[in-house]
Amino acid sequence: MSKIIKKYSIIPLIFAVSFNMAVYFGSRIIAGNWHHYNIESSLDRLIPIWAPSVIIYLGCYLFWAANYIIIAQQEKDTVCQFFSADFLSRIVCLIFYLVVPTTNVRPNVDPSGFWNQLLLYLYSIDAADNLFPSIHCLVSWFCYIGIRGNQKIPKWYRGLSCIMALLVCASTLLTKQHVIIDVIGGILLAEFCIWFSKKTSIWKVYQNILNYLNKKIFSIEGE
Repeated sequence: MSKIIKKYSIIPLIFAVSFNMAVYFGSRIIAGNWHHYNIESSLDRLIPIWAPSVIIYLGCYLFWAANYIIIAQQEKDTVCQFFSADFLSRIVCLIFYLVVPTTNVRPNVDPSGFWNQLLLYLYSIDAADNLFPSIHCLVSWFCYIGIRGNQKIPKWYRGLSCIMALLVCASTLLTKQHVIIDVIGGILLAEFCIWFSKKTSIWKVYQNILNYLNKKIFSIEGE
């Protein structure tokens, strides 16, 4: 396992997944019955539904797992900068999900056909809330910007990650899971949090906490 994930990255990875779930499902529990604002625009209504795009929307979890592990293999300072930005982004998401809950109107989908059935299944397990900013777009863009400047990673893979992130963003619109402003918000939030983490000392606070936890749990000092 240590050849795949460095010891100092185990806690950031586990916390990132856990906190993401806590924000997404926790905000739904708290604000599920509150008034939700529909921020769908006339331009959104021009975008057609394309059921096969659901495979990208659901399959992106593999993309997330792969790239977050790759990012976690980088130097400790870089890991702390990235995961502190990841944490900050979820705090911002939580604020929006509670202060300005959003929703959209999903289309009527013909239940015939495999792709339509899969899309209806997605609708059944994922309520039309927690839309702005889109966590799907946020995490997918993090997967790209977390490696885009790393020359140790093949250029083709960095390019592929960018394409995959854009495809995920497109799938959120083509499945009618999100609207355009959600996509823009997710991408801009990722960019801002990475910039803010690197330009301030917030990542060093994250690193100090990580050092303490690693020392207590794994007996790691300064690795």
